[in-house]
Amino acid sequence: MGETSLRKRGEDEKSIQSNEPKTTSLQKEVGLVSGICIIVGTIIGSGIFISPKSVLSNTETVGPCLIIWAACGILATLGALCFAELGTMITKSGGEYPYLMEAFGPIPAYLFSWTSLMVMKPSSFAIICLSFSEYVCAPFYSGCEPPETVIKCLAAAAIMLITIVNALSVRLGSYVQNFFTAAKLVIVAVIIISGLVLLAQGNTKNFENSFEGTKLSVGTVSLAFYNGLWAYDGWNQLNYITEELKDPFRNLPRAIVIGIPLVTVCYILMNIAYFAVMSPTELLQSQAVAVTFGDRVLYPASWVVPLFVAFSTIGAANGTCFTAGRLIYVAGREGHMLKVLSYISVRRLTPAPAIIFYGIIATIYIIPGDINSLVNYFSFAAWLFYGLTILGLIVMRFTKKDLERPIKVPIFIPILVTLISVFLVLAPIISRPAWEYLYCVLFILSGLIFYFLFVYYKFGWAQKISKPVTMYLQMLMEVVPPEKETE
Repeated sequence: MGETSLRKRGEDEKSIQSNEPKTTSLQKEVGLVSGICIIVGTIIGSGIFISPKSVLSNTETVGPCLIIWAACGILATLGALCFAELGTMITKSGGEYPYLMEAFGPIPAYLFSWTSLMVMKPSSFAIICLSFSEYVCAPFYSGCEPPETVIKCLAAAAIMLITIVNALSVRLGSYVQNFFTAAKLVIVAVIIISGLVLLAQGNTKNFENSFEGTKLSVGTVSLAFYNGLWAYDGWNQLNYITEELKDPFRNLPRAIVIGIPLVTVCYILMNIAYFAVMSPTELLQSQAVAVTFGDRVLYPASWVVPLFVAFSTIGAANGTCFTAGRLIYVAGREGHMLKVLSYISVRRLTPAPAIIFYGIIATIYIIPGDINSLVNYFSFAAWLFYGLTILGLIVMRFTKKDLERPIKVPIFIPILVTLISVFLVLAPIISRPAWEYLYCVLFILSGLIFYFLFVYYKFGWAQKISKPVTMYLQMLMEVVPPEKETE
């Protein structure tokens, strides 16, 4: 079946709610509740069950540890407010990509898409699914480590399932996200309520002299922020699906203002609950903080903890897949990736090729024995581009004065977030130089090679190879190019 007939089928289908024809463009299916669930569901994943040990190991005492968790939440909220201005000023999906394109041109935008698509997003997806797999396998291998093959196969199956769900339907992906968000809030509520009950019973010993013996440095503070912000990562995810938000001018900032402070309060209360049960030394010695908490507080019903932690991680993985697929879609639409990745399924009206590509790359990251080296500089690369994007907001206040800004944050907020981003990027390099930071920078810059070879100059032989591949995939998957955006 040719492109013309496929496009005609998509355009001829009528919407039930409207007399207007349903064109082959992304549909506005995500409301305020789903937007909040995407933010909460993407942020609350494996991080809050893994990062407490790392944050405490850098701060050493309870008081600074809780302050770091609160500061990370404030920073995430301020960053998200800056992104809210960008998202309502430039109403394109893809998160940082279209903002960098408008502010600095195609090269920084391409480098972001290159780094994000090939390392940050798929490795994060893979890590979350591996965490899910470990929690699922743990009850079946009591007293020993689950086989690595079993963990990887289950993680690959989780990636495949999530990819299929999000490629089939935007609405189905939203429903799945809502369900797992509700499930993870159950275990969060159980831990918080249990902790508050313990505090009411007088278990406050670990909070006495909570700043005594604190020894902080620039390096330890930055590394504590890295681990805390890993747990908050996802605060900008709603900007990746701006084109699918209902009434984005109102729902985007509302979802941010409700979602991120809700996560911050939950994180602080969960850490308080952990310290109500475990001393700092016991927490650092725990193999799985939430499981240790459950064994001490919820026995004999402690099995609910790994079950609901698994729900939490799979929900975070679903939210990551739902939003990251849109980044690939936008990069393909701009000509910075294979054009077929910007195509939309005629039957499902989803960016199916982009989502499937994302799932394949994430599965590849599961195959190597160790991807911890990628995790180590994930925050380094992420905050490099977060800072550059928010710097773009400041730049566009002067270079794009004519753009309509339904939301306009005070200028000191993006300036403050930019300065903090510079600190987060430079502090670990200065205090604890490591080769992985150099490797990360070199990998980011290597994207320039592909940009000039395949995007800027567009060599004829590359076009001859990609054209038949695009036509074959178009027929196989029944996808068509998206409607051209109006500026």
